[in-house]
Amino acid sequence: MRRRRSLAQPWAAGALAAVTLVLPITLPTAPAAAADSASATATSATVFYYTKTKNWSDHYLHYAPDGGSWTTVPGTRMQTACTDWVKLTVDLGSAAGLQATFNNGNGVWDNNGGRNYALGTGDITVKDGVVAHSDPCADSGGSGTGNESTVYYSTETLGWTTVNFHYAPAGGSWTTVPGVGMEAACTGWWKKTVDIGTATSLKAAFNNGNGVWDNNNSADYTIGTGASTVKNNTVTANAKDPCTAEEPDTEAPSVPANVRASATNTSVVVSWDAATDDTGVTKYQVTRTGGTQGSTVVDVTSTVHSDTGLEEDTAYSYTVKAVDAAGNTSAASAAATATTGKKPATPTAGTPLGTDPRKDPIYFVMTARFHDGDSSNNRGGSQHTKSGNAANDDPMFRGDFKGLVERLDYIKALGFSAVWITPVVLNRSDYDYHGYHGYDFYKVDARLESTGASYQDLINAAHAKGMKIYQDVVYNHSSRWGAKGLFTPTVYGVRDSQWSWYYDEKKDGFEYDGLTVEAKSGKAYYNGDLWSTAEPTGNTCLNWGKPTGGKSAEGYTLYNCQWPSPTSGMFPKAFYHQCWIGNWEGEDARSCWLHEDLADFNTENTQVQNYLIGAYDKYIDMGVDGFRVDTAVHIPRVTWNRRFLPAIQERVTQRFGAEAAQNFFVFGEVAAFVNDKWNRGSVNHSAQFYTWKERREYSADDETAAIEQYTYENNLGTGNQPTSTNAFLQGNTYHTPDHSRFSGMNIIDMRMHMNFSDAQNAYNNGKDSDDSVNDATYNVVYVDSHDYGPNKSSTRYSGGTDAWAENMSLMWTFRGIPTLYYGSEIEFQKGKQIDCGPTCPLATTGRAYYGDHLAGSITASGFGTVASADGQVATTLAQPLVQHLQRLNQIRRAIPALQMGQYSTEGISGSMAFKRRYTSGATDSFVLVTVTDAATYSGIPNGTYRDAVTGDVKTVSNGSLSVAAPGKGNLRVYVLDGPGKIGANGPYLK
Repeated sequence: MRRRRSLAQPWAAGALAAVTLVLPITLPTAPAAAADSASATATSATVFYYTKTKNWSDHYLHYAPDGGSWTTVPGTRMQTACTDWVKLTVDLGSAAGLQATFNNGNGVWDNNGGRNYALGTGDITVKDGVVAHSDPCADSGGSGTGNESTVYYSTETLGWTTVNFHYAPAGGSWTTVPGVGMEAACTGWWKKTVDIGTATSLKAAFNNGNGVWDNNNSADYTIGTGASTVKNNTVTANAKDPCTAEEPDTEAPSVPANVRASATNTSVVVSWDAATDDTGVTKYQVTRTGGTQGSTVVDVTSTVHSDTGLEEDTAYSYTVKAVDAAGNTSAASAAATATTGKKPATPTAGTPLGTDPRKDPIYFVMTARFHDGDSSNNRGGSQHTKSGNAANDDPMFRGDFKGLVERLDYIKALGFSAVWITPVVLNRSDYDYHGYHGYDFYKVDARLESTGASYQDLINAAHAKGMKIYQDVVYNHSSRWGAKGLFTPTVYGVRDSQWSWYYDEKKDGFEYDGLTVEAKSGKAYYNGDLWSTAEPTGNTCLNWGKPTGGKSAEGYTLYNCQWPSPTSGMFPKAFYHQCWIGNWEGEDARSCWLHEDLADFNTENTQVQNYLIGAYDKYIDMGVDGFRVDTAVHIPRVTWNRRFLPAIQERVTQRFGAEAAQNFFVFGEVAAFVNDKWNRGSVNHSAQFYTWKERREYSADDETAAIEQYTYENNLGTGNQPTSTNAFLQGNTYHTPDHSRFSGMNIIDMRMHMNFSDAQNAYNNGKDSDDSVNDATYNVVYVDSHDYGPNKSSTRYSGGTDAWAENMSLMWTFRGIPTLYYGSEIEFQKGKQIDCGPTCPLATTGRAYYGDHLAGSITASGFGTVASADGQVATTLAQPLVQHLQRLNQIRRAIPALQMGQYSTEGISGSMAFKRRYTSGATDSFVLVTVTDAATYSGIPNGTYRDAVTGDVKTVSNGSLSVAAPGKGNLRVYVLDGPGKIGANGPYLK
């Protein structure tokens, strides 16, 4: 998966993310701390309560001094203090504070979310749940008897709801902590004017009344007389009032020049030179004329516009206007014209290659981040600017199938014969490039396809090169907007002065596909079909459309039923689960939501099962070679074994035959992020558990059966689970594996993955689990991925080139199927955070765009060999780990025992040393392997052994063979009656 694993925010539309404190925060300086002592003897408290948010007609303070009794409900009426504030002074006697709640005298309460407010002494403010210490009604002006200093303080990046100004005139005393309250001046700015007598400057610090300070990195701020601003640790003297309206901008941008239009089939790409403006161009308006649909106008923020889904053989004309932030609009550009052609023909369905999947090392790509073959399908989405992607000209949907087809030879030149791609179904969310927010499971996401490069074209192109396509599939969840064709929720939304920027007007007949721009909104991420002010038929979301009492970060009114969640009643119980996961190793891990973006299917419901089976039958029919199953652990094994896995086998058998079905590779993500054999003792949440059939009959009802299975298997415990010898030699002998109890699902080797910070650790941990896996020779083995690095690290692996080489040498010779996450062959983005959502640019993460390293041309002459390459891709292919990979793949491909062999460590000394054998018909392949260190093998067959790395020949007549240490990252591969040296020496294999 990718994303995981935080609970929901009540609202997460673009501009409403929580604000992060960015100024350096330290404790108050010594003078400020000393000044606080004067308040220690106070025996009363004056409580100020903010009235604007609640909009009550009356206000009562219900309180109890510490150690004392509560007032009689509703408490004591508070008095008007000043605009938006009421107050009450209470006698505390000897108490050092009070417990308090507030109410309107008519049963509506503010009791701090059930916790009550703990208040101290002196002047206290309570504003929107935040307690601070100041008098909000104190005189905001100077006395007029001395010098005055007017200070404006910016909280634009802080998110504070109260600001106190703690200061000392030069040569004078500090105010009492926390200082005097500042008044809101305008959005993001607070103001205070103070009389500093004869002083000409003052020292100052600021705080939020809750112990968070900005004292200029302990240096305090020096501020003079007159007006000053303080923003991001910078004082500007004699400053202009930041709240004064700017002079109106009346100058229009220049006219966009050099407008160009080119057509491919039924799409047109329009581009132009950027316009100029005195304050900056914010968008462009592109007007299209021609065809039978009339004129359309769309807004775009870049200098390219892709117009898709047009009529065949039709002339279209385009003009462009530039618009600045004030709305000034340039004159229209000169027109550019283009004539469309015919729609492309639908490619013929493919046929899976159908060979043993253990022969095929896997290269894992995030399609949208790998290589951009067609810029016209690039889309940034609603988070394009906020994420920082816009500044890098790096839309989240950038790579595509065309780019992948163009670089299949690169992947083949590395030596990989299988490509695992992220989900292809139509996605829908604010940030959905990764593919895990499925919306229409029956459609391929148009942002990945191009003319002549559909998903079917990719499958066919890969097969033509002898390469497999493994499709990432999601059975556990849809996007937060449900699944089209099954159920999609309707949220409450109102296009008022606050929310019209977010809720697009409904457009009858427009269908979201992620790519096509809706003309009126100018958005490809149009949402007019998702919301309504009218309560939908059958609605079960309580208080539809009523204000929650809360506000967004901008102060906008929030409403009930404005955001999908499992507990809102907006999803039917029949199709979706109704809770958040509380225990990741508990039963609720299968029956609750992972995240607000991932609406959890009720996979025990027949309609849901049929929806998903029908969808994935479509991709089986296209000829894909296997499925990587996302979040497999969040669906009960009994449901997999009863419904989904048999459906896959049945469909492949129907379309392509029994042998193809046997080799259709299904491997599941059972995310167990622990180092023990069984995931915290829960067999139901351990990867190997999913490789087995059921051992007993359960209820005919799938939901009841899921609970029965969970209880039964956990009660049996880890010591009573099935075991297997399928991965192990019997002495030196290969034996026919017993797959009679195999479920049909293989697994990602999470235990090796978790321990790959050190190859020796990964090796030891992997061996320890193999007897509980049905057949560990099918385990998918990787170091890191789009989710985590080893030890659940949130960064891409950065152990160094030598360590990478050692890890690869182990993966390519030990049991299992070696898998590499895109770019690891050049340590791409090593140490970078793998994923931070839209809070940082993708270019700074482990999911950065890789295409810049693939520029130029490349032709593979075989798996692991290059016929020709030029440009940047030639430089990429020259990197040491690339050369290491190429030779490892050449060696593995030539030795069947390294692909499909069982293994043993019996009679072997050495830290990462083992023997493997595979026997089938006329094939009998026996190999001795040691990685990095020396090894001795006893009790092995006599004969001639040739090292595939060096070509060294050793004749064994006494059943024993010794190998000197080859060095870190290097290895020795002695093959009985082998071919000798395979490939040329490289930076590690030599």
